[in-house]
Amino acid sequence: MWVLMYVFSYSVSPAASNDRAEWRLLPTVVFQEFSNEERCRAAKSALEESLRDAGAKLRSGLEDLKTIGKADPAQIIIAYNVECLPK
Repeated sequence: MWVLMYVFSYSVSPAASNDRAEWRLLPTVVFQEFSNEERCRAAKSALEESLRDAGAKLRSGLEDLKTIGKADPAQIIIAYNVECLPK
């Protein structure tokens, strides 16, 4: 049995907001079990690709907002980690 562990978090720079509650959100942790390593690794690969695509879209949208002076991509930090671990 294999477990896919997925951790996602993001934080906002204090310079971007006066609301301290927005500065750091608690990470989300998800576990999913797989019957074999191959299926776990396939899911890991698909999830990582999806996260990269989502990050690129977010970055692009923030760049668009930056051009009109409404946002700065440097103010947001997104982090993720995806691992397949033997159970």
